[in-house]
Amino acid sequence: MSISRSPLAMFRLLLVDAATCVTMGILLTLAAGPIGRITQVPPALLFYAGLVLFPIGAFMAIVATRPAVSPAAVRLIVLGNLAWVVASLLILFGGWIAPNTVGSIFVMAQALAVAALALLEHGALRATFPRPGTA
Repeated sequence: MSISRSPLAMFRLLLVDAATCVTMGILLTLAAGPIGRITQVPPALLFYAGLVLFPIGAFMAIVATRPAVSPAAVRLIVLGNLAWVVASLLILFGGWIAPNTVGSIFVMAQALAVAALALLEHGALRATFPRPGTA
């Protein structure tokens, strides 16, 4: 898949990431109890994970809407996304929670979605801001 060298591609990816963060934050904070009952993921974990997503989404939106995209800020977003994926896997496979099958699928699906966004953002970062000698 080709990543555009246009900052517009980065803008769109960051806005999608921000929107998914805020959407998931709303879902997790407002429906932590019902989601917890369905997935057997502790509602408190879901609620606080949802709360964390609001400032993350706001940061992504701010970075996306600046007149010039900061490569350092995008790197921070990519690293943050990767940290979210690692934390999701540790929570799931580290024995910290005991979700049912639906819960395991829920945690894995959101981790895969975040990993995909991180990879796309990393690719757009490299295409938009190539390192000297790699163009």
